[in-house]
Amino acid sequence: MKVAIAGGSGFIGEAITDELLKHGHQVCWLTRDAASAANKRNVEYIQWLNEGDQPENRLEGVNAIINLAGESLSSGRWTPARKSRILESRLHATAEIKRIIRSLSHKPSVLLNASAVGYYGTSTRQTFTEEHQVQPSDFLSQVVSQWEAEADGAGIRTVLMRFGVVLGQGEGALPRMALPYKLGFGGTLGSGRQIVSWIHIRDVVRAVLFCMEQPSLQGPVNFTSPKPLTMKAFGQTIGKVLGKPHYLPAPAFAIKLLLGEMSVMALEGQAVLPQKLVESCFEFLFSSPEASLKDCLLP
Repeated sequence: MKVAIAGGSGFIGEAITDELLKHGHQVCWLTRDAASAANKRNVEYIQWLNEGDQPENRLEGVNAIINLAGESLSSGRWTPARKSRILESRLHATAEIKRIIRSLSHKPSVLLNASAVGYYGTSTRQTFTEEHQVQPSDFLSQVVSQWEAEADGAGIRTVLMRFGVVLGQGEGALPRMALPYKLGFGGTLGSGRQIVSWIHIRDVVRAVLFCMEQPSLQGPVNFTSPKPLTMKAFGQTIGKVLGKPHYLPAPAFAIKLLLGEMSVMALEGQAVLPQKLVESCFEFLFSSPEASLKDCLLP
């Protein structure tokens, strides 16, 4: 199978690439600068998103496209300029993916387009599945709604991968969440009542391949563990796994002062269940928060 990945050099893209290569698949990365891209074993680099680029000329015969491209949400304060880049980078990349698909003589069988549980907004009371349709209520939900709308109309089976908080070793959100505990002053962020819908990176990778191979799966698919938990319980579990105390709270006003509008990523959340994956008999390797954190945090 030949798989094209946009955003392949990121945390999730690297993990998916490693798994695809391990199973003997052909992988190509769509990149703005193919000439200077570091060689990653047998990955083929295809330049795109620059004026005059025609990546479609090298993508005939591709079986699946995975779109993870977009400016990072957590690389700086959400100034008006950064918010614009966060949205536009996602819309532009997704529109280009659709253009590429339309130009191919032989279409891929599936587009797997990144999305996020931020679609559902925030709540400490409601539990969401893919059946819920909500009106955008904040910046993240607005971005996700527009991103998913842009992915519509690709003309092939499309899976909208609504990622929760992805846990892994060395990358993603977990190292920053665990650092205060490692330094001995971990504690609850904000009220602690906000819900963390999390998933282990290995289950993300397996779920991507599962969706690729299951023709019945399309539309939004929640990439989350079946066992979301509160931020307080999540922090306590980190402390337990690391053998560190959980006692020094970080008040909401301090986090808002430090991060501005981006603080919503730490202070708000939503309980999101992977109903479609469960109904399709996908088996999670990591459904226990403690087991997942042990795998990610311990040698």
